[in-house]
Amino acid sequence: MAEAHQAVAFQFTVSPEGIDVHLSHVALKQVYLSGLHSWKKRLGRLQNSFVTGVYPASPASWVFVAGTILLAQFWRLDPSMGLIGKIQEHLPGRGYLSEPTQAALCALAFATVLWLALILTMRSILKLLLSYHGWMYEAHGKMSHTTKVWLALVKIFAGRKPMLYSYQACLPRLPVPTIHDTMQRYLESVRPLLSDLQFQRMAALARDFEHSLGPRLQWYLKLKSWWASNYVSDWWEEYVYLRGRGPIMVNSNYYAMDFLYVTPTPIPAARAGNAVYAILLYRRLLSQEQIKPLMVPGTLIPLCTAQWDRVFNTTRLPGEGQDRIQHVSDSKHIAVLHAGRFYRLRLYHSGRLLRPRELQAQFQHILDDPTPPVPGEEHLAALTAGDREPWARARRTYFGSGKNQQSLEAVERAAFFVTLDTTEQGLTGPDPGRALDRYAKALLHGQCHDRWFDKSFTLIIFRNGKLGVNAEHSWADAPIVGHLFEYMLATDAFQLGYDVNGHCKGEMDPDIPPPQKLQWEIPEECQQVIQGSLRVAQALADDIDFHTFPFKQFGKGLIKKCHTSPDAFIQIAIQLAHYRDKGKFCLTYEASMTRLFREGRTETVRSCSIESCNFVRAMMDPAQNPQQRLALFRVATEKHQALYRRAMTGAGIDRHLFCLYVVSKYLGVDSPFLKEVLAEPWGLSTSQTPVQQIELFDLKNHPDYISCGGGFGPVDDNGYGVSYIIIGEDLLTFHVSCKISSPQTDAHRFGAHIRSALLDLLALFSLGPK
Repeated sequence: MAEAHQAVAFQFTVSPEGIDVHLSHVALKQVYLSGLHSWKKRLGRLQNSFVTGVYPASPASWVFVAGTILLAQFWRLDPSMGLIGKIQEHLPGRGYLSEPTQAALCALAFATVLWLALILTMRSILKLLLSYHGWMYEAHGKMSHTTKVWLALVKIFAGRKPMLYSYQACLPRLPVPTIHDTMQRYLESVRPLLSDLQFQRMAALARDFEHSLGPRLQWYLKLKSWWASNYVSDWWEEYVYLRGRGPIMVNSNYYAMDFLYVTPTPIPAARAGNAVYAILLYRRLLSQEQIKPLMVPGTLIPLCTAQWDRVFNTTRLPGEGQDRIQHVSDSKHIAVLHAGRFYRLRLYHSGRLLRPRELQAQFQHILDDPTPPVPGEEHLAALTAGDREPWARARRTYFGSGKNQQSLEAVERAAFFVTLDTTEQGLTGPDPGRALDRYAKALLHGQCHDRWFDKSFTLIIFRNGKLGVNAEHSWADAPIVGHLFEYMLATDAFQLGYDVNGHCKGEMDPDIPPPQKLQWEIPEECQQVIQGSLRVAQALADDIDFHTFPFKQFGKGLIKKCHTSPDAFIQIAIQLAHYRDKGKFCLTYEASMTRLFREGRTETVRSCSIESCNFVRAMMDPAQNPQQRLALFRVATEKHQALYRRAMTGAGIDRHLFCLYVVSKYLGVDSPFLKEVLAEPWGLSTSQTPVQQIELFDLKNHPDYISCGGGFGPVDDNGYGVSYIIIGEDLLTFHVSCKISSPQTDAHRFGAHIRSALLDLLALFSLGPK
């Protein structure tokens, strides 16, 4: 094989005259360029670590401080108040240095200590400033004098030209709410869901917990909050994700969709070439920390960026009892799956990234390869779609040595995974509405054996040039993958582009070796395990009902004219739709981020509140007039915004209760209250997909060039999953999922209720789509 030939740097033969060595200059050049590339990356990381480590100061500020101290010494001034002299008295090797040299060294030592002290002081002040959240509770456009002063101080201490991780050390820690506050907020959240008798019973359990076991568990939690960077995140990753033994396909993984109305090229190899190249450009920016730190939209308030660490080169590895996340520092290849065959595609040649046209040729070679999969290879990826225990045992038994180990490492240590899908997706066929539903299901689970669900993300390229992403959830939350996906789409469409024939632009080197087909030897026993995982995954996939639809009647622009939050407007509409669908209220989960704090991930907004239920009842009561309904709507949306702010600022309910439960398990004590709370089903799970880089898209001139968001599977067997994205001023897109086996749910029926609820809410304001 060409790649095997070029990998040999030298050959030798033994003859009577001695050993004859034959060097391959081409291979030696590749070895040299590869090593040079690696050392450049290491030096770049070292430099970035230093610059980030001294933030909000800069390395240049040390020169200023040191120069000032040395200048003062020259003018025989002592800004150290005698400390430089004390340092000089204890300077080792004084006898070998002249007096001026000793003075200069001691001055530099003092300047360095002073500089470090200033950095710590600035960082502490900035951390204290970022702990203030009063700005979030002020009316839009009305800023108090306190907030104005606070904002001016943030600008002063926030530093200049921050890199991606510059603010990490300045972010405050997630606070632990008091037991009393959490109990009160919990009881308030369940009041509209329980009868009087049920509520009295739950209130008694909460009071007993608050005054008996709660304080003991809280003490351990406070101790952890002082010691760890975040008292929630590591336990959340371990217990919610990595200890789950069921399939991660559908139950944990989520997806993101391509442009809704536009496909830049119908050639799949070309689309893959541009998309992969754009992702690699993003990876380069990430490794150089040149991605701008994320901020709360419209503010100077930084968000935690710790989750970006594991975007690439990351895989969830199955384990018996618990999975683990493997992250390697660098990877120079991607793994590709097409028609049941696995390939290793090298990303570098002659010390540089492959160009889009070269990547297209690589993908086209895979598409044209007539080699059939070996026995067991075609459905191998189903192991990642089924239950975790069989996959863990199979990995240990059949993939621990030889070809299987080498090939599996090529997949697991790849930068990311690419599937060249054999189907066509998007707005195709005679029924575009149903086509979007099929598109969603193709991204969420596919055929259950054509995605490597363990990879941090799988880029999926369909036969007609449409694409999407399936992402594993344990290592990070959806906004992180969304940020990458937005960059990839914008770079593909607006920077790289295609020629008139739909091919990638640019030139290519014909000497680049083709992708390497991975080799497997899968015994019959392992094939049986694979088929068992496939049956489990297919049963799960076949039970998923999906309805994805764009809502074009109005969008954020008209909602803002109602003087309310677009998210609150949509959440109240979903509550109304759910009541119309099932005739009852249910425990509702809305994901909110806690990235105002170091290593923060998410918190739950319990969107079904007393106020939202009062409004829904008024909408269902024909005796209520529009003015009464509108007044109740205002109260409900204000309450929702208050709940969202609480969640964002560390005053939520569910992560605190979850951690208290974990502590109780470590202590070996049972809490009837915690056990009952954590067993409550989330009948409605919702999430907004944020558009984070709207500046990359020209929605005025190219309104169709925007992703229509993504979705996830239902959390409860008898419930709904609802994801939505607010696109520009005039478009909303919804992704609704549920179980077909449930007699209580129907995704299309619920989607119709959401549409009508949105229109009914807008009618309260006597506004309507033009």
